[in-house]
Amino acid sequence: MAPSKLNPNGDASVSCSQPENGLIDLFNSEKAVQELLQQPPVQGIDDHLIEFSEALRTVAKALRRVSEGKASAQAEAAEWKRKYELERARNLQLERKELSSGEHNGDCSAENLTNQPMMCNEARKQSERCCGMHGIFSHEVLHNGEIDSDTEMVNNKFMRKASFKLSWWCKGEKSDQHKQDIVSFERGNITTAERSSKQISLKWESHPQTVLILTKPNSTSVRILCVDMVRWLREQKKMEIFVEPRVKVELMTESPNFDFVQTWKDDKETLLLHTNVDLVVTLGGDGTVLWAASLFKGPVPPVVPFSLGSLGFMTPFHSEQYRECLDSILRGPFSITLRHRLQCHVIRDAAKSEYESEGPILVLNEVTIDRGISSFLTNLECYSDGSFVTCVQGDGLILSTTSGSTAYSLAAGGSMVHPQVPGILFTPICPHSLSFRPLILPEHVTLRVQVPFNSRGHAWASFDGKDRRQLAPGDALVVSMAPCPVPTACQVDSTSDFLRSIHDGLHWNLRKTQSFEGPRDL
Repeated sequence: MAPSKLNPNGDASVSCSQPENGLIDLFNSEKAVQELLQQPPVQGIDDHLIEFSEALRTVAKALRRVSEGKASAQAEAAEWKRKYELERARNLQLERKELSSGEHNGDCSAENLTNQPMMCNEARKQSERCCGMHGIFSHEVLHNGEIDSDTEMVNNKFMRKASFKLSWWCKGEKSDQHKQDIVSFERGNITTAERSSKQISLKWESHPQTVLILTKPNSTSVRILCVDMVRWLREQKKMEIFVEPRVKVELMTESPNFDFVQTWKDDKETLLLHTNVDLVVTLGGDGTVLWAASLFKGPVPPVVPFSLGSLGFMTPFHSEQYRECLDSILRGPFSITLRHRLQCHVIRDAAKSEYESEGPILVLNEVTIDRGISSFLTNLECYSDGSFVTCVQGDGLILSTTSGSTAYSLAAGGSMVHPQVPGILFTPICPHSLSFRPLILPEHVTLRVQVPFNSRGHAWASFDGKDRRQLAPGDALVVSMAPCPVPTACQVDSTSDFLRSIHDGLHWNLRKTQSFEGPRDL
């Protein structure tokens, strides 16, 4: 490609070859864009050429992302083709066995076929176990006729039915997406699993031995309760007690007899907490529950939250009856709420690939992208699984879990959502458009929020109200559902606790009852 030159009028122009149709083939490849960007600057360049160069830089990065995505998609397609061929071979083998068994028995009554379906069931279950590891259930041969719970045939005639395969789809070869198995794909029929619509219960298989107590700092009432709870759990329940280093110092100041209390020294030991702790008890408000969730980067033990704060959307237990509550929890079983978390990655403009990122950062409530101290509107480009969603122009954007729907998202006009609904709330902050309303997206999507190169200022991202990071033009924030939720104990059940929290905490739909006096319908 020839370098840029000035024409007789003094304007900058670009010389390049033209195809037969007379159109300039400028953006046919990433290499052409890169060569253009590497040309020396032109004297007297104006603001339009600066914007043009920034646009070319964006195109170059988009082309690079497309090439990486194509290679990843090809690798993924090859892997799915291999799995499909293996599954097809298994189904054909099962079909031959069933056909040979039917020909051997000939025409016989349904009573003589009692043992045959049991053998077929074992083979079918074995096949389902093999393919169920990848979330796939498919069958090539389906029976015609009435089938009971054991799939026993009343009519021994076989009929080939169009089969189909449903599977969980993950974008990217190195995707960390994990889908919850709430749908069953069995014998060509789609049904939802029972646990998708039922309350989850936790039952101990062995008695819990270790408890971690996390407390709200700078509170006299919390410190008194913590001392009494530690003593009771040790003397009455014979449990091992873990506390934070700060609380360990406070307990030793209270009495040297608390030397049995254990703690950790550094972040490396914190990463192993989930392997040593059976139960987590929080003494404080919702902020203490957020702090407890932030300590665990992977699996989280069951959390028993006691309410000693101002608001209690996630703290259903009262501290006055802590002995009765803990005694019931330790015996089990008890209801739990699986509170989903978001997994966030910050990808800088200088990153060479999507996997070169800062993170993961786990949030239980929300991640917020705002304009900070800048007086300009925030300009954010939003994508869902690679598809363009919208361009946010306003004060910012909130990506919230359903547990965080009663926090910042609610204040910005978002809906309140039951915490066990697996979704991601997409809530704008003061948008400069009357039609920009909040969305609730499914839990399996991966959201990408990018600051465009033509943005007037920087954006700032905060995670559960802390760990604030600056996003420069070209930087992006990638958000998806984390694989490990936070299980919190319920006082009654998930729905009852949720409704009680919005009634008590927000006085939801509280109004004076209408009088019976006045005109009535005839």
